[in-house]
Amino acid sequence: MNTLVKQTWAGLRVLIVMTVLLGILYPLAVWAIARIPGLESNAEGSVVTQNGQIAGSSLIGVDPVPADPARDPWFHTRPSAATAEMPSGASNKGPYNEDLVKAIQERRAAIAQREGVSPDQVPPDAVTASGSGLDPAISVAYADLQATRVAKNTGLPLDEVKQLIEANTSGAGIGVPGVNVLPLNLAVRAAAGGAH
Repeated sequence: MNTLVKQTWAGLRVLIVMTVLLGILYPLAVWAIARIPGLESNAEGSVVTQNGQIAGSSLIGVDPVPADPARDPWFHTRPSAATAEMPSGASNKGPYNEDLVKAIQERRAAIAQREGVSPDQVPPDAVTASGSGLDPAISVAYADLQATRVAKNTGLPLDEVKQLIEANTSGAGIGVPGVNVLPLNLAVRAAAGGAH
């Protein structure tokens, strides 16, 4: 009986110490580190604002839905495999999966029609989802493909739209330049006078 009491008290002490350490002190330390200037933006979700309003996150790609698809003024992100049941992640379908091949062909045809080009001009990232399904960046080739439509539907000169693409191009990806769609769309909206 004496051994059982000792073990119970030892277990209870460990439980109390670990609860204080991991349930109180560790979360407080993480919270305090997240408040260090320069880290706070990342800790709060890398929120992007325009005119004092939250526009989204620079880390999460959300495909904009135009009010009028016939006059679509936005650059679009990569397709997403995310669903209500799986808000992030890839489809886990291989390159020979018939459903994936069919979806890619349908996306390629739809994008070619939207952009007024032949299907073979549609870059791969326009029709394939990223590993997370929430990639905020697209290739420069996909942004360039959309530039003519965006210029036409916003009334901006094509050269200005291409300058906005260049201004929002960074080393996103693994050594491959990428264009973050949210800041690019915000720059387009600001240049077009916020009409869209």
